[in-house]
Formats: sequence, C-alpha cells, structure tokens
Amino acid sequence: MFREFDYDNLPVVDIVNEILIDAIRKKASDIHFDPTPTILKVRIRIDGELIDYAYVPQAVKKNLTTRIKIIAGMNITESRLPQDGAVKSTIDGTTLDLRVSSLPIVDGEKIVIRILDYSMSLQGLETLGLSDTNLEKVKKMIQTPNGIILTTGATGSGKSTTVYAILQKLNTTERNIITVEDPVEMKISGLNQVQVMSEIGMTFANALRSILRQDPDIVMIGEIRDDETARIAVRASITGHLVLSTLHTNNSLNTIERLLDMDVERYLLGSALTGIISQRLAKKLCPKCRQTRPATEYEKLVIKKAIGIDITELYTPVGCSECIKGYRGRIAIHEVLHLNQEIRDAIVNNIRKEELRREVYKEGHTITLLQDGLKKVVNGLTSFEEILRIIDLEEDFGEDDIEIKNALIGKSTPSANQLPNPQKNDYETL
Repeated sequence: MFREFDYDNLPVVDIVNEILIDAIRKKASDIHFDPTPTILKVRIRIDGELIDYAYVPQAVKKNLTTRIKIIAGMNITESRLPQDGAVKSTIDGTTLDLRVSSLPIVDGEKIVIRILDYSMSLQGLETLGLSDTNLEKVKKMIQTPNGIILTTGATGSGKSTTVYAILQKLNTTERNIITVEDPVEMKISGLNQVQVMSEIGMTFANALRSILRQDPDIVMIGEIRDDETARIAVRASITGHLVLSTLHTNNSLNTIERLLDMDVERYLLGSALTGIISQRLAKKLCPKCRQTRPATEYEKLVIKKAIGIDITELYTPVGCSECIKGYRGRIAIHEVLHLNQEIRDAIVNNIRKEELRREVYKEGHTITLLQDGLKKVVNGLTSFEEILRIIDLEEDFGEDDIEIKNALIGKSTPSANQLPNPQKNDYETL
C-alpha cells in the first residue's frame, strides 16, 4: 500500500496525477496531505479508515501543495486563510470529480481532497444494500404525491448516494424536479439543479422560496441546516410537493426531535413527514478470506435479543492480498421509518419520548439500525465488532439493561430458557 516516488527525477505534476489516479483506483474516499516540520505525510481513507500512503520530502512539499491548489482553482498566493476548490477533469482516461479544502495549520497548509463517486446511485435503489422489507418501504414512500422524506446519518455515511438513487427512480418526463445543493455534486440529465451561493444571498431558504414558484413536483434540498429551511421545507411538502432532503441525526427518533427543536410546528410535522431513512456505513468482510469462529456468550445474547436468532458461530476478518485487514468495501446499514397514523398522532399530541419509541418500533414496524446490522452479521456480510463500532447498543436496549451489561463484563452467562422470546417485542420490556 505504501508508495515510494522518485522525487528527484519525477515532475511534481506527474506525482500529483499518480496519487489521484491511484487513490481512485483503490476506491479511496479522501486523500489527506498533512504537513509536518520535516515532511508532507500523505494518507488515504479506504473503507472509512485512514492509511499511510506516502511521505513527501521537505524539498518537494511546497511545490506539491501549490500544484494541488492550481488544479483546484485556488489562490496559490494565499496560505493564511482556508480555501475551497474543485477538480473536474480527465487524466489518462480516469474521470476526476474532486472537492478540495485547504486549512492553514502551524506546520503549513493541510489539504484534504474528497473523491466523489456516485456510481452506486446510477445503479439504482436495489444496489444500496437495503433489505427486502426496507426497500419496499422506500418504494412506497417515494410513490406518495406529497410529503417530506429525510435521509439521515453522519458525514460520509452515504446520504447523498441514497438521495441521488431516489431521484434517479423519480426522474421521468412527467415530473418537474428541482434541486438546491451546496455544492451540486452530481449533474443528472432531466433535473433542474440550483447551486447555493451564500455570499451573494443565494441561501437554501431563499432558493427554496423561488423554487416553489417554479411549479415543481419534487424538490430536493441538499441539506436542512437551519430552522428557516426546515420550516419552508415542511410547508412545501404540505402544499402538494414531494420534498427530499438530508439531516445530520442518528436515527428516526432523533430526527423527529431535531425537527421539533428547529421550531417546526408539531401539527405540521405530523402531517408532512412521510418517512425517514437513517443509515451508517459498515466495512464489508472480504469474501475471499473471511472465516468462521465460535460466537461468545455476549454475541449470542445480543443477537438473540435483537433479532431472535440463535447462533453458534460468526464470520471474522482474516486478511489477504485482496483486502485490508480482512475487509473490502463498505455496506450500508439502514433504519427505515414509514410513518403511520398512530405515529403522526403521537407527534402531534406531544407524547413522551419513551412512548413514541414504543409506537415507532412496536410489532416490528421499524427495523432498527442494530437489527439490520446484526442480520448482515449473521449473513456474513460484516463482522459483529464492526457493528458495535458504528452503532450504540444503548440506543436499542437502553442504558439499564442489566442482562446485557452483565454479559459484557462476564458476570453471567444466560441459558437459552432465560433469553427473551423472539416473538415478543423487546422494546416493550426494556
């Protein structure tokens, strides 16, 4: 993985091109150029993990940084202020679609390049890793003539990929689809895409007001960032438009709370909100080298309580020439909430969070992130350790689940007849 370049003989232009092309070839999501007092450390993020890639000597450090700023259209004479840029070109037959950010730090300028890859969006909703149940929910949600559908998750969890896949599904001649984005990350034929420019007053909220006078059928808002945008988006969905957007929240319950914190009226939210797609990205086990191992009592308990399945063994990462530490690629973990009338009434009537949680998850209405993740663990797509890394068990089981806590610290090993009935709703007993 680590690269050595001939910095004495190779032109800086060729070195930069090779770093970019090689990172894309390795399916990296980001490239970091970290200045130190002696070298420029280059790291690439593959499957969510940063890996050392190359060390650029002091003599070449400045020229390499300058070259990146030139191709990104940034001001090379300014090194004291943060800057943003973009690269859209082709090098040796490889298409580059990059976002570049520079940040002055004490040892120089740190540059991060985000590699945009929306090939998954182009392949359709069916390729995003949604379970059959969740896929059917999403298809029903996007068939509604109006309402608001939110895709939520942390930065880099694949929200934009999911939204673009939905837009591809909805993109027909009969529909007028308008998007407002910052930036426009993927140009799609048939869509009217608006670029936000806050410096001249073209904010999400202002653009959205104008869009609603353009006779849209579907509106996509790149991100709900403030109270005003949230309120306009909800009102737009009530007046006959289907609104798609993203939000930085963890799950369905957090999303509802966040929108209420943004001063969206309860009666509006209850009638406008159609569905919420929450997601995380987990590293996929390499199918070439994964192996099975006996499951621990803790793993057996968690899987039994969450999805009602008895297991004796699980897949574990090993590592080979075709992967990194036993993992290759990533898979999405989803929680899809399709609101019914009971949940709408619960939002409007301001019931307590615990009661709203029971309403959302009762009788298997919603598969939680943990449940979806553990099903993919059982199927050998990812590892138990990876799911615990990205999902907090307390969100599902509660902070006071003694059985889980005791199993974790080895105080008790529950027998099979002590485990909960998988047909029973665990959320009502936690």
